Amino acid sequence: MRNYKIASIPADGIGPEVIDAGLAVLEALARREGDINFDVTHFDWGTDYYKKYGAMMPSDGLAQLKSFDAIYFGAVGAPDVPDHITLWGLRLQICQSFDQYANVRPTKIIDGVESPLRNAQPGDLDWVIVRENSEGEYAGNGGRVHKGMPEEVGTEVAIFTRIGVERIMRFAFELAQKRPRKFLTVVTKSNAQRHGMVMWDEIAAEVAKDFPDVTWDKMLVDAMTVRMTLDPKSLDTIVATNLHADILSDLAGALAGSIGVAPTANIDPQRRFPSMFEPIHGSAFDITGKGIANPVATFWTACQMLEHLGEPSAAARLMRAIETVTAAGIKTPDIGGKASTKEVTDAMIDAIKGSNE
Repeated sequence: MRNYKIASIPADGIGPEVIDAGLAVLEALARREGDINFDVTHFDWGTDYYKKYGAMMPSDGLAQLKSFDAIYFGAVGAPDVPDHITLWGLRLQICQSFDQYANVRPTKIIDGVESPLRNAQPGDLDWVIVRENSEGEYAGNGGRVHKGMPEEVGTEVAIFTRIGVERIMRFAFELAQKRPRKFLTVVTKSNAQRHGMVMWDEIAAEVAKDFPDVTWDKMLVDAMTVRMTLDPKSLDTIVATNLHADILSDLAGALAGSIGVAPTANIDPQRRFPSMFEPIHGSAFDITGKGIANPVATFWTACQMLEHLGEPSAAARLMRAIETVTAAGIKTPDIGGKASTKEVTDAMIDAIKGSNE
């Protein structure tokens, strides 16, 4: 029996609803596989915790998490707490402190989920976006001076280091190398940002020499939005900066049908620390408690977690179950269905139980 220690941090909004659904499905999957077990520990950190204690997580929170094999994260953010407090107090603190520098966001059109792209079919859009997850405009370098005065200044300094760019570029080339098309697109904005982005271009060309079997091209980020929309088949693996990939991956999720089905993995490729797996849809307080939150992204990111843990067959079984359920039309309202979160979850459990492969 292979036992995995999972830290569950449902956090805010619909986070608890989708994480509960994800854990129920993982439990069913463990029973079906028969030789794996998930030992789950729950952490009640988030904005409710912040309102009680003035912090999004306890001072020793990172130490508590360090021994886990993976972190299963819900969503962070609340309408009555500033976003920069919630994000930097929990999610980004975990990502940066555990050096989860590779943010991996697969996107594809799933059977039963309609893309807004005209005549798009499953297979027409099948990408993996690799987002640099520790630098850029999200490095936290900057500040504000002369607050409230006419001459007030706010700076957000984009940080790009050679080690940071090279390691994410190498990760992206290695990922592209493992995919059937062996094709990578590098996204920058080096026509206007002539320092950090030019360095990105130069390092991409250097790293590419170590991967002669990978074909690659590069795009300016504004032109990339056009290519994603008008020529999705021309793309496969994509690597971009923290800010650029954050925006492009939301566009990718929308083009695939809904960010409600879009997963993400925050990976420490060196496995010094636990990696963190989450849906990208956010806390969605407008539907919290209504029982209609889409759990598909949470299921899909569980597939990523299983792959990272070295359980590819279990990950494949879970992905097949997702596609079986959506193809059957058992979907939440955000992707054109009428099912509740529980109904989708129950259908997933049935699909896992009934799978023979």
